[in-house]
Amino acid sequence: MNDSAPDAATAVEQVTATPAALALIEQLRKVHGDVMFHQSGGCCDGSAPMCYPDGEFQVGDADHLLGHIGGMPFYISESQFAYWQHTQLIIDVVPGRGGMFSLEGPTGQRFLTRSRLFTDTEWNSLRSANRVR
Repeated sequence: MNDSAPDAATAVEQVTATPAALALIEQLRKVHGDVMFHQSGGCCDGSAPMCYPDGEFQVGDADHLLGHIGGMPFYISESQFAYWQHTQLIIDVVPGRGGMFSLEGPTGQRFLTRSRLFTDTEWNSLRSANRVR
């Protein structure tokens, strides 16, 4: 085995972002500094990914760091993770008003979560790395 080759499990990203989402993240960082994301589980803003200035959303013990998009951390609640762990979350941007507490609200764009099922190979890699249940 070649030690310089990336581990298959580390190559599987549980959250990614489209080029449009990455551009909006960079735009928000220019105004607000570093940001963070939390995948909402409902209530006021449905299931939209919420964007906050870094550290302004209190991450709790029941939140799971899913990965990073645009270099910024992306969290999801354990209950949402249990439901969506078999999918890769793909953060995109569409026209519209963002969540009322999310930083992109005034931009005329909003973050949107799309998803796709992991392949069997990806799922097995994630399981062997203990990144899913």
